[in-house]
Amino acid sequence: MPIHCNAQKEDIEKTVLMPGDPLRAKYIADNFLTDVKLVNSVRNMLAYTGKYNGKKVTVFSSGMGMPSMGIYSYELFKFYDVDKIIRIGSCGSYSKDLKLFDTIIVDKSYTESNFAYAWSEKESHIAEADTELNNNLEELAKKLKIPYERGNTLCNEAFDGYLDDIPSFIKRFPKDLNIIACEMEAFALFYMANHFNKKATCLLTVVDSYYTKEESSSEEREKSLNNMIKLALESI
Repeated sequence: MPIHCNAQKEDIEKTVLMPGDPLRAKYIADNFLTDVKLVNSVRNMLAYTGKYNGKKVTVFSSGMGMPSMGIYSYELFKFYDVDKIIRIGSCGSYSKDLKLFDTIIVDKSYTESNFAYAWSEKESHIAEADTELNNNLEELAKKLKIPYERGNTLCNEAFDGYLDDIPSFIKRFPKDLNIIACEMEAFALFYMANHFNKKATCLLTVVDSYYTKEESSSEEREKSLNNMIKLALESI
């Protein structure tokens, strides 16, 4: 049985949305769902199950970084028989074409970390999202007129915003992947999904840009994240 979650099996739905921040999970539950129930509070990693347009869904916070995402996605896939997880989070842009608050649908997540080796002694540094989920999200984004970009991202072990030498950081990106943004959890999620033969993808909202030097306020981030949240919820 899971040791990081106290939810009953029947309280977790087959589709899970995973923001990093527990308070973002609460925000989604309070503003988008009906008939809401708090189903996990261990370590304050809040999770809620409710209905969106009559369809039941669970929103479960993952915390920050690959180790935390790896733990919670593992427990959801293994102990709760979850079929698909959609990570929803924020990112920094490394593409001149991306605007602040654009939504990214992640195809491949590249990491320099040894997460895969620690898990299965495999030298793996690229993990892929589920193509069917991404195709569905892309069609919905067009229908809902949500500005989006579909591409590959970097999953970093250190918060890139605090790095001393960003140009050197960018030079390390594999050129053939055309990495457009950086976040910290998607690789672990995709790797776990592939391990269990389940489905997973990641939606990101651009909240700062290396090229334009733009940054968003906390209020702007909350409002802009609504596009991504709505897109994820509509996809279920």
